[in-house]
Amino acid sequence: MKQVIAFGSDHVGFDMKNEIIRRLGDRYEILDAGPLAYDAADDYPDFAEAVASTVASGKAWRGILICGSGVGVCVAANKVRGVRACVCHDTFSAHQGVEHVEMNVLCLGARVIGIEVAWELVNAFLKANFGGEAKHKRRLNKLMDIEKRSLSGNC
Repeated sequence: MKQVIAFGSDHVGFDMKNEIIRRLGDRYEILDAGPLAYDAADDYPDFAEAVASTVASGKAWRGILICGSGVGVCVAANKVRGVRACVCHDTFSAHQGVEHVEMNVLCLGARVIGIEVAWELVNAFLKANFGGEAKHKRRLNKLMDIEKRSLSGNC
């Protein structure tokens, strides 16, 4: 069974999202959370929540979100419990975020990088695996503790 990658964007990231999906071909099962048609009036939080919820629920292995800067979708995705979304515009961060923090959603800025850089980032992100070193597990557990405290109102 192929791993599922959830995709979402706003109107600014629409073309980049579709090009990355096309380039991935049949390497992964693709879940396109939208938009499915270009709409200049769409709102990135809608698509970020859809992708983040899909990843958090386990229906997708990882997610990729694209807006103008990557920041808006990143902030929105991180509101969903269990999501570790990061804006990455360099390959080191794209793989290191997975290896050390178990990042599960990659956020890209279509107005910041071009398609070729985006393609390299997607590949670095999808090929990376959590290293599982004791220090990284300890730090990840601390991040999850912060999340639990904030959801319970104790933060």
